[in-house]
Amino acid sequence: MIMQYKSLLFILFLVLAAACGPFNKLEKSTNWEELYNGANRYYQEGEYNKAIILYDKVLPVIKGSEKAEMAEYNYANCHFKTRRYIEAAGYFNTFYRTYNRSPLAEEALFMHAYSLYLDAPDYNLDQQSSREAVAAIQQFVTRFPGSASYERAMDMLQDLEQRFELKAYSESQMYYRLKDGLFPGDFYRACIINFQNFAKDYPESKYNEELAFKLVEVGFGYAKNSAFDKKEERLNDALKFATNFYRRYPDSGFASNVKKIESQTRKEYEEHMKLKKEYNERLAAQKAAAQEADESANK
Repeated sequence: MIMQYKSLLFILFLVLAAACGPFNKLEKSTNWEELYNGANRYYQEGEYNKAIILYDKVLPVIKGSEKAEMAEYNYANCHFKTRRYIEAAGYFNTFYRTYNRSPLAEEALFMHAYSLYLDAPDYNLDQQSSREAVAAIQQFVTRFPGSASYERAMDMLQDLEQRFELKAYSESQMYYRLKDGLFPGDFYRACIINFQNFAKDYPESKYNEELAFKLVEVGFGYAKNSAFDKKEERLNDALKFATNFYRRYPDSGFASNVKKIESQTRKEYEEHMKLKKEYNERLAAQKAAAQEADESANK
């Protein structure tokens, strides 16, 4: 019992000692110079969370003064160092807009972009924040083309563009898989639109050859399963996809498969045109018979 009592006293002593420590005393201070110096000291020592608490108290007081500029930059950087990237991006951007003639303005604008870049998600997630990072990087390289951080910024931009490309490719693969589901027509059409848009958006992509082959395949599947009055047009589109594939990738490993699909498409086209001719002949015969009957009735 005595030992337990002593342990409780010791714990209470530690709590009280901590509560009376230098930081706690400083946090309760109303002396803004003391708070300012303390915030800077904790910042220099890498105690960024403590520095944030003190900057929060002192920044409203020193706003507009000569000391505010460095304090606001340090405040933004504290958030960056503690991996609060969204908050850091906002504070760096505010710093740049407020002190755009400062020697730190270039670095602040870069850190604004870099913070957004670090917060950008993997390619398989929503890329809205990645697009914000791209806009911020483009702003930086346009404003400071001679910056020492220019190459880093361009590397970041390239990395984000690759994420967009991979995201678009994964979406095209999703549509391709869904074409074998319950409602293939909708997804055949979605595939065609998606594959064509991908080639426009990423003309140098390594995935274009594969998607061009799949466009031929999907084009034929879409045409083959189309309604009679849409079939001729869509078969012609499928043949155009094959022609474009040969033109763009004459030595492709997919060429033999494209030839097979093209052959199937031409056969399907010939059969369709034969049926169309027979249908038109029957329709013409029916119209002629009906006209003859009308003429006979009017005599």
